[in-house]
Amino acid sequence: MTISVGDTLPPVTFMTMTSDGPSPVESEAYFAGRKIALFSLPGAFTPTCSAKHLPGFVEKADELKAKGVDEIACTAVNDVFVMGAWAKDQGAEGKVTLLADGNAAFVEAIGLTMDGSKFGLGTRGQRFSMIVDDGKVTTLNIEAPGDFQVSSADYLLGQL
Repeated sequence: MTISVGDTLPPVTFMTMTSDGPSPVESEAYFAGRKIALFSLPGAFTPTCSAKHLPGFVEKADELKAKGVDEIACTAVNDVFVMGAWAKDQGAEGKVTLLADGNAAFVEAIGLTMDGSKFGLGTRGQRFSMIVDDGKVTTLNIEAPGDFQVSSADYLLGQL
């Protein structure tokens, strides 16, 4: 079943890269008591993700925060080392928190996986964005396959 507006995010463990190395991030604690703009993309260093999706959120970080967002987070089915390197490459550090969903546990739990095996990518997360307020989904935008419209920073900003 696909997650919907009004649902609470499931408990999962993401990984994030810190100055001390990989660190687990428990979803229940991470989302508790805060308003988070969360977006998902198929993969770090992939064309649309690197040219448009993540850069849009990096560029609009201050505007999103001015509209009441406490933190901006990006998740992808990549390992924490790739996500850490991508954050540096994209200038995302301090603006967007990259949450590695290396085993696809999060996107499977919310019903938003995609099959990227014809491109050699295996199971990945669909492209989407959401506002999560104290662990509850209040806004949800799921892209049609191959599209990049409703999950952009600009689109989400317009919903706040």
